[in-house]
Amino acid sequence: MMKSLVRRVKESSCNQRLKAVMGQEARVLRGAATSFKFRLQHTAPVAVKNEPILDFKRGSSERQALEKALNDLKGQTLEVPCVVGGEPVWTNEIRYQLCPFNHSHKVAKFCYADKDLINKAINVALSAHREWDLKPVEDRAQIFFKAADLISGSRRAELLARTMIGQGKTIIQAEIDAAAELIDFFRFNAKHAVELQYQQPISEPPSTNTTLYRSLEGFVAAISPFNFTAIGGNLAGAPALMGNVVVWKPSDTAMAASHTVYEILLEAGLPPNVIQFVPSDGPLFGETVTESEHLAGINFTGSVPTFRQLWKQVAEKLDKYRTFPRLSGECGGKNFHFVHKSADIGSVVNGTIRSAFEYGGQKCSACSRMYVPDSLWPEIKKNLLEEQKKIKLGNPVDDFETFFSAVIDNKSFARVKKWIEHAQSSPNLTIIAGGKCEDKIGYYVEPTVIETKDPQDPIMKEEIFGPIITVYVYPENKYQEILHLIDTSTPFGLTGAVFAQDKNVIAEAYKVLRHSAGNFYINDKSTGSVVGQQPFGGARISGTNDKAGGPHYILRWTSPQSVKETHVPLTKWRYPYME
Repeated sequence: MMKSLVRRVKESSCNQRLKAVMGQEARVLRGAATSFKFRLQHTAPVAVKNEPILDFKRGSSERQALEKALNDLKGQTLEVPCVVGGEPVWTNEIRYQLCPFNHSHKVAKFCYADKDLINKAINVALSAHREWDLKPVEDRAQIFFKAADLISGSRRAELLARTMIGQGKTIIQAEIDAAAELIDFFRFNAKHAVELQYQQPISEPPSTNTTLYRSLEGFVAAISPFNFTAIGGNLAGAPALMGNVVVWKPSDTAMAASHTVYEILLEAGLPPNVIQFVPSDGPLFGETVTESEHLAGINFTGSVPTFRQLWKQVAEKLDKYRTFPRLSGECGGKNFHFVHKSADIGSVVNGTIRSAFEYGGQKCSACSRMYVPDSLWPEIKKNLLEEQKKIKLGNPVDDFETFFSAVIDNKSFARVKKWIEHAQSSPNLTIIAGGKCEDKIGYYVEPTVIETKDPQDPIMKEEIFGPIITVYVYPENKYQEILHLIDTSTPFGLTGAVFAQDKNVIAEAYKVLRHSAGNFYINDKSTGSVVGQQPFGGARISGTNDKAGGPHYILRWTSPQSVKETHVPLTKWRYPYME
């Protein structure tokens, strides 16, 4: 498989330059206790493609494999210990991951690491750091290429099944996430890591200049969310790829899938001390890792309050750290669809249905607010409500025609229900579709469409993370005011979409909304970024916009060293002007 990923070519000027770079690094490291060698000196840039998304049609081999995996996991409880130094560890603090659409099913039994165990994980990771950091980047990359191959092949069905049962995803949502996106993260990150070695400074005689891409000094804490199995693999995997050691806290509500990703990395050859797998209480984990003088970075996806708390904890303890920790975070959004009178109505309706309701709106990029001109609203409303009625809400394992399933847990259910109750009681809000909730078997919330008279209502400003979209109808000739309203009415800046056929309006919208979205879509929904195509992330309180899935993301997890080697002895210290 690797031969199809790495193209071997004849010696070229680029290859010769890389040989010089690698020779320089070998000279710099010659005194260290290592057998450092770079096979990269004969390797061309890595060629990878996005993983194809399988169709799972009736009778297909992938559907049969998935059906078998789902059947094997029905009613089963996976036991997930903490894993420190490659050894499973159980503590007395037992927790369970429940199936969202059938909360009587315990998907996983796991335990929380206490403070002592988290500190042990940090120390074990640090003990492996030097050897892992000095390992040739190509060798590290090979591990992630192999992990991607395993997910693409023999482990695909199992990982999809655990994601569907544990996180309530449909076939297509699991396939997009736990297969295609995770595979792409591993392959593209590995490609970028290898090719990064080609990015070298200018050398002028009599000296050679080299940039060495070292890891960060210390350990990286990875804190991952429930909604994308791929994010967990990337938050822990990308720093590890760059030579860092990682202490990974997976989400309680994605435990089974996260543990499976961890097992796949080990199967692919990742040394057991490189990533420590430590489920734990969130506040305790944050407090413990930020207390360590060896904290080198935090790679986070989750809520704004949690990321702010971690940032404050780091700031309060800056004096004790050996380095300034890198903080990378993605915190969600209040994503918009802006509709101009020139928009294609079919694209608006279908794109909004998918963006707002796929995976129950539990995507940080999901459309949560829409602005529609009064001239188009009657037809858009009619079509939107007709399509909303066709959406099937249910068990994604027993019924493959389900469009989305239950929200993730009781806390999420209570939060979304509170917003529906707000809409029911507010004179400015009208529920025009959906609005029902039921949690007897699973945490079900109907796809809900709300119309608001007030564009400044809290429901248009705050993140909901559920299957609710709110629409504000504006006078079509005031679209410019609406663009400024979109830009200023929330503190988020993650994703947004503009639907218009008028090119002048698109250009105007792009200028006004320049900082309103890190991922900006024109005549397309606000969700669905693809690794390597639309690197993902936003700014403002949506995060640090490090663009996961892009070529620059891995640089966040390196500490480059500039090396100058002079080949001609210096014969005097006086300058010519002094003669």
